[in-house]
Amino acid sequence: MARQYKIISGDSHLDLPPDRWTHRVPAKWKDRAPRRVRMADGEEAIAMEGRPIAPIGLTRSVGVAHDQLHLQVPTFDNSAGTGQPEQRLREQDQDGIDAEILFSRINIIRGIKEDEGYVALNHAYNEYLAEEYARAAPQRLFPMGIIPTTGIGDAVKELDYCAKAGLKGVQLDMFPNGKQFPTPADDRFWAAALDQGIAVTSHTRAGTTRFAAKGPFFQYPKAGYKGDPIEQIFRFCGDAAFAVLQMAFAGVYERFPTLQLYWAETQIGWLPYALWQVDDHYQRYRHLAKGMFGLDFLKRKPSEYICQHSLWGFLYDKIGVGTRQAIGSDKVIWGSDFAHAASDWPNSKKSIASSFAGVPEDERYAMLAGNVIRFFRLDG
Repeated sequence: MARQYKIISGDSHLDLPPDRWTHRVPAKWKDRAPRRVRMADGEEAIAMEGRPIAPIGLTRSVGVAHDQLHLQVPTFDNSAGTGQPEQRLREQDQDGIDAEILFSRINIIRGIKEDEGYVALNHAYNEYLAEEYARAAPQRLFPMGIIPTTGIGDAVKELDYCAKAGLKGVQLDMFPNGKQFPTPADDRFWAAALDQGIAVTSHTRAGTTRFAAKGPFFQYPKAGYKGDPIEQIFRFCGDAAFAVLQMAFAGVYERFPTLQLYWAETQIGWLPYALWQVDDHYQRYRHLAKGMFGLDFLKRKPSEYICQHSLWGFLYDKIGVGTRQAIGSDKVIWGSDFAHAASDWPNSKKSIASSFAGVPEDERYAMLAGNVIRFFRLDG
């Protein structure tokens, strides 16, 4: 019998110590897996070859008063969200949450130079998520599988494993081809995701490394004068929907009209202005982009791609909830951000009551549970 959900966090986090999952690393790479270390001040961190030491960080001190955050010395044992799945269920109960979509940040493993080793570590982590962590409570714990960034072959192979292992979704940190822009090779991944019925997600920055790299952000048919025309369209809008427009210009949504992605922790208050602004700037610069860069015109308005092919995640966002009709309450998903300090855990119900005041019950349910159930197929 399917579980009856009232509140699901569509954006929560796993910050696990590496020793929780590295027993699944193949023997060839086990000595080079990440490990838990303690820093001079007592804070715990993760050490990985080829990467700087990565401390847990004060933002993990959820439930600590804001004026006390600087006094914390976080360890994996004294921080919430870092424990065994049984502890996670107790933390959900404390917050009045029925289930969570769980995102991970393990890109530290890319420090290993050999692609084979990196892919092996990535797969070991997914194995742990699917075969141990999620199985402890398959109707309440929904971790997203991690897709490697070593190319489309490895991406499709890992997607296939995650779907067959029962994970409800995967998260992209780059485009499936492993670059910061879409390519025709990505079609194999989009087709496989639709065939497998597995959700595709990205957490913050919408799948692009735009702020960490100098470009290019698109494979333009010809070299232009300077700059990047897609960036120009987003000149006053921030970056949340940047990857959506990259995919639109690449024709992805025309080839896969039913494809939708969930972009978590973007907030939604920016949407009303951005939807208008991208359309306005597109009209102003589309001829320049075509003439100088060979960028074909879109078949629809930019805002239509953003609205029709995306769901957007938000935390405490009273402005966004108040202006939700710009995109529709069926396209936005609430998340607690547990176990990070931006979370209101264990008082999420209070923040929900504040930001959802006056929202009709059907829309409230959609944003708090219904949209997650539909997108991640939790009722199947």
